[in-house]
Amino acid sequence: MVDEKEVRYLTLLAEKYPSIQAASNEIINLSAQLQLLKGTEHFLSDVHGEHEAFQHVIRNGAGSIWRKIEEIFADSLTKREQRNLATLIYYPEEKVPLMLQSVPDPAEWSRLTLVRLIKLCKLLTSKYRRETVRQFLPPHVAPLIEELLDEQAKVENKADYYQSLLETIIDTGRAQHYIVHLSELIQRLAITRLHVIGDIYDRGPGAHLILDALMEYHQVDIQWGNHDILWMGAAAGSDACIANVVRTCLRYGNMETLENGYGVSLLPLASFAIETYADDPCELFRPKVPQDGEFSQQEIRLMAQMQKAMAIIQFKLESQLIKRRPHYKMDDRLLLDKTDFAAGTVLIDGTAYPLLDKHFPTIDPLRPDALTAAEQAVVDKLRHSFVHSRKLQQHTRFLFANGSIYLIHDGNLLYHGCIAMNDDGSFRSFNVDGRAFAGKAFLDRVDRLARQGYFSTDNPAQKQYGMDAMWFLWCAPESPLFGKEKMATFERYFLADPVTHKEKRNAYYALRDTVDTAEKILREFGLDSKNGHIINGHVPVKVVKGERPVKANGRLIVIDGGFSRAYQKETGIAGYTLISNSRGWLLAAHQPFESRQRAICDEVDMDSETEIIESHPERMHIRHTDEGKAIQRDIDQLKALLEAYREGSIKERRLSV
Repeated sequence: MVDEKEVRYLTLLAEKYPSIQAASNEIINLSAQLQLLKGTEHFLSDVHGEHEAFQHVIRNGAGSIWRKIEEIFADSLTKREQRNLATLIYYPEEKVPLMLQSVPDPAEWSRLTLVRLIKLCKLLTSKYRRETVRQFLPPHVAPLIEELLDEQAKVENKADYYQSLLETIIDTGRAQHYIVHLSELIQRLAITRLHVIGDIYDRGPGAHLILDALMEYHQVDIQWGNHDILWMGAAAGSDACIANVVRTCLRYGNMETLENGYGVSLLPLASFAIETYADDPCELFRPKVPQDGEFSQQEIRLMAQMQKAMAIIQFKLESQLIKRRPHYKMDDRLLLDKTDFAAGTVLIDGTAYPLLDKHFPTIDPLRPDALTAAEQAVVDKLRHSFVHSRKLQQHTRFLFANGSIYLIHDGNLLYHGCIAMNDDGSFRSFNVDGRAFAGKAFLDRVDRLARQGYFSTDNPAQKQYGMDAMWFLWCAPESPLFGKEKMATFERYFLADPVTHKEKRNAYYALRDTVDTAEKILREFGLDSKNGHIINGHVPVKVVKGERPVKANGRLIVIDGGFSRAYQKETGIAGYTLISNSRGWLLAAHQPFESRQRAICDEVDMDSETEIIESHPERMHIRHTDEGKAIQRDIDQLKALLEAYREGSIKERRLSV
C-alpha cells in the first residue's frame, strides 16, 4: 500500500498519465532509452571572442564529423572528396551553390551527395530515438527526411520507392534545400551536449556572436570564467566591473563587442578624455593593436586618451569598493593611497617606485579615490548604456540560466579557474562575519552572491553586495575564477620594474598535478575520486615548453591551449577541446584556424590531432549517465503509479482498451 503523501504525489503524476496504458507505454519508452549509447559530448574553454574559430569547431564537432567521414568512406572516396564532403556539411548554405557551379552534372552530384549524407545521418542517428531526431528537424522537411533515413533499398518493393523519393527531390529543384537540412542535422547529431568551461569574453572581437550561437545551441552548459563574470557584473550595473570592461576593450582595440554588439556608447568617455588629456601624449596607454593600418594614428591616440581616463576612474572605483568591503583583505591594492603625487612615487612593500607617468589632472592627493563631477557623469552614462543594452541583458540572463561557478556532470567536476588552496594543500578559507567558507562551500556561496548581484531589485544594499562580489570574482586572490595573488594592472601601466608586474598563482596550480590533490578535490564535491575527472581551463597549457594538459594521472585535464590568437605564440597551438563518447575520452589539439572564407572556398579545415586518453572497459549507455539516473527515477515513479492503479489507490481517468 502507498502512503497518503505518496498518493498525493502520484495523483499529480496521474494528471499526465491518466491510465494503466499511458503509464505502461511511458515505462516502455523510458526503459528503451536507457539502452541507447551515451551521446558524444564536447568540452571547450577560453574562446575569448574568437567567434570564427569557435563556430568552426562547433560545426565540425571538434573533428568528430571528419572521423565519421573517414570511417564510412575510407574505401569509396579520396581524401580530397572526403574533405569536400566535410566542408559541405560544415557550411552547406555557402558551399552547395559553389559546388553546383563547378560540377559537370548537377543532378548526378546532388544524387550522390544526398546518398552520402543519408548514409552518414543513419550512422549518427543510432544513438537517438526516432522521435528525438524528428524534433531536430523543421516540421516541413521532417516526414520526408525520416523516410530517407528509414531507407530499406534492399528490401523487395522498397528500392523503387526510395529511388523515387530521391529523383523527385532532384526533379522538383529541392535538392539543395534537403542537402542543407541533412548537413545541419549531421552537425546536430554529432554532439549531444556542449560544455563551455569559461571565458567567452575579451581579446577577440566576437564574444556577442559566440553568445548568439550558444543561445541557439541545442544543449549547452557554461562554467563562468573571470572574464565572463566581469561582463555579467557590468550588465548588473557594477561601476567597477564596467570600468574594467571598457578599459580592457580600449587596451586591445576591441570595441566591436562593446559598440556594435551591445550598442554601448563611448562618446561621453571620448569627449571627457579629449578635454582632460588634450596635451597628454598618453604613451603608456597606446592600445595593443596590430600595426596593419586598421586604425589611424588619430584613432590610436584617442583610444590611448580614453584608456587612461578609464584606468584612473577604475582605480578610484576599485579603491572605494575595497574600503567598502574590508573583509576582502585587498588593502595592498589601495595604490592611490600609497602614491606620493608630488614626488611621483608609489610605495609597495616598503619600496618607493618611480612612476612612469606623473600627469593626474583628476586626482586630488587628499582624496585620491574621489571621482570628479565630470568622471561621475561619464560613469553614470556608461552604466545607463550597459544596464539598458537589450542584447547584453539577454546574453547575461542566458549565462545565469545555463551557467554556474562549477558543474557536476556524470561523476565529473567542471570549473574554469581553481579551488583556492594553501601551500600545504589545505583549502584556503574565506572569512565572512566570523564564518569560514572553503572548498565547495565557498563556491556555492559566491555563485549565490553573483545571482543576487544581478537579480536582486528590492534591496539596494543586497544588490550592491552581490555586484561587489562579482568584481571580487574577477580579480581577488581568493576568487576561484582568478587564482592569483593580485591583478597588477596599476603596476603594468605605471612602473618599469618587472618584479612589480608578477602575478603569483595560487598554490592550486602547482598542487593540481598530483593525484592526491585531484582526488581530494573530487571528494570535496562528493565524487568518486578514483573514476571522476576534473575539467579545468583558465591557464593556457604551454605546449611549446613541453607542458601536458593531462595531469594527476588522468584525474585532471586542462583544456585551455590558446584558442585566442593573443595566446597562440605562448602556447604553440590553438586550443584543446575534449570529447567524451561511449567509448572513452579523447583530447583534440587544434592548429590555428585561418578564416571562415578559406574554410569554405579552399576547404582549409582546422587541423587537429586526436589522442585517446582513456577508454571505458565497456561502451557507456545512457543508463550509466546522470540523464539515465533521472530516467530511472521517472521509471520508478511510473511503476509506483502503475501499482497504485492496479491496487485501486488511484482511479484511472481513461480506461485502457
